[in-house]
Order: sequence, then structure tokens, then C-alpha cells
Amino acid sequence: MPTETSSRAAKIDPIVRERLVCPQDQGPLLDAGDELYNPRMQVAYRIDDDGIPVMLADEARSVDEAEHQRLIG
Repeated sequence: MPTETSSRAAKIDPIVRERLVCPQDQGPLLDAGDELYNPRMQVAYRIDDDGIPVMLADEARSVDEAEHQRLIG
């Protein structure tokens, strides 16, 4: 797993990052390496190779309980 400083999530401009919310429930997202994670809905949104978050509900990845625990732990 990438370190915090090398993750795509950590490289998002802070002004942009503070405005990003889940498109499904409008709630805050957690930085999760190369994804942004919604722990309430257990879905992750990828960040593409150019550092652009893909905030489309139909492209969100479901997260199982074990991974959810790791991400919020």
C-alpha cells in the first residue's frame, strides 16, 4: 500500500479536496490511498492516473466488511 505522501488522495489540491463529497449521500470521504472512501455506504471512488477523482456513483467500487474495517481502522 502506498504511503500517505505518495498516494493519489494525498496529492489532491487541498481546496479541491475539502469540497469533494460522495455523490450518493453528499457526505464526507476518507482518503484511502489511490481512492476516496465513503464508510457509510462502503464504496470507494478511484482516483485516475492524472490525479482526478472519478466521482461517478456507477463507477464506485463496493468494499467488503474486512476491507471496510481496515480502511476505518
